[in-house]
Amino acid sequence: MSPTRTEFQRDRDRVLHSSAFRRLAHKTQVFVPHEGDHYRTRLTHSIEVGQIARALARALGLDDDLAEAFALAHDLGHTPFGHTGEEVLDGLMEDYGGFDHNAQALRIVTKLEHRYAAFDGLNLTWETLEGLVKHNGPLLTANGKPVERYSGRGLPLAFREYNDQHDLALASFASAEAQAAALADDIAYNAHDIDDGLRAGLFDFSDVVGVEFLRGFCDEIEARYPGLESSRRIHELVRRVITNFIEDAIEQSWARLSKSGVQSVEDIRLLDAPVIAFSDAIMETEKKLKRFLFANMYRHPKIARIRSEASDVVSDLFSAFFEKPDLMPAEWAEAAALITKNDEQRRARLVCDYIAGMTDRYALAEHARLFDVTPELR
Repeated sequence: MSPTRTEFQRDRDRVLHSSAFRRLAHKTQVFVPHEGDHYRTRLTHSIEVGQIARALARALGLDDDLAEAFALAHDLGHTPFGHTGEEVLDGLMEDYGGFDHNAQALRIVTKLEHRYAAFDGLNLTWETLEGLVKHNGPLLTANGKPVERYSGRGLPLAFREYNDQHDLALASFASAEAQAAALADDIAYNAHDIDDGLRAGLFDFSDVVGVEFLRGFCDEIEARYPGLESSRRIHELVRRVITNFIEDAIEQSWARLSKSGVQSVEDIRLLDAPVIAFSDAIMETEKKLKRFLFANMYRHPKIARIRSEASDVVSDLFSAFFEKPDLMPAEWAEAAALITKNDEQRRARLVCDYIAGMTDRYALAEHARLFDVTPELR
């Protein structure tokens, strides 16, 4: 125990000082870092999620340190090149247990971080681990079956292995703080992808006003600040989006908490629905925003080309290291040497861990070291 910090403050600080957290500075959110210094990375996104999570938690009388710990840790398991890297690794690992960025985050904080003399990982509290795993809801149904998103292939191996040792109550909801962090992630993602998409010219205000929710804000900004320069106009739009989502979440969550009659965190875990949530109207609005961003940003031809090239980089690296593990740095090559030649599953997981931990620029540097031609991802 620390004489000056609570256990949840300690958890947050350990996440903040971890190597995996620092590497998020050079991992893609949507754009690769080479596109410019003004777009989001996984690190800036995580910091922004942390701020929103604290705001929600404070307004609802929750533990804001615990909410921030979830927020800062929620993307630790992401690969280089955003969801592209995750999709490629999942495909390559199909015969070896698959890949899931949430499961990888659990591996990082319980096993892969090698900083402390007394233990592997970060030795986080049960509450923080529970929220990290279940911030998007239960992983198992009441009868012990995987929930819909895992029904086809089952729970990722990392969840099953860790839960066998340390039961995280996978059939129940996580704490209200973890639910607040999940909402904060959605708020930050939607608002700031609008920001980055407008600044990058992937879409413009004539496209944005096609979304009724955004059109009202655009009209308000134009009426109040006619002829406003583009950069300020974008910021005025984004801050209104964030504020609207946060205020709706606070109002709706207070109503749900009051109606539920919960008296403890255990009561919250046993409910059949989240207590920290958006109203139905804002949930519908969020779906429309996601459809807009999917069509106009995530599947933009420029981003699609970069995704294709990034996919090739990850595939090439996996093949090279799987066939010749000694091509990895000494620490990883030595670990591979301890694996029997026929144990392909352990060797594949080791290679997967190494690649998943890479930053975008390190992955490109490793590819350039091993191959004659490496894309610039521009």
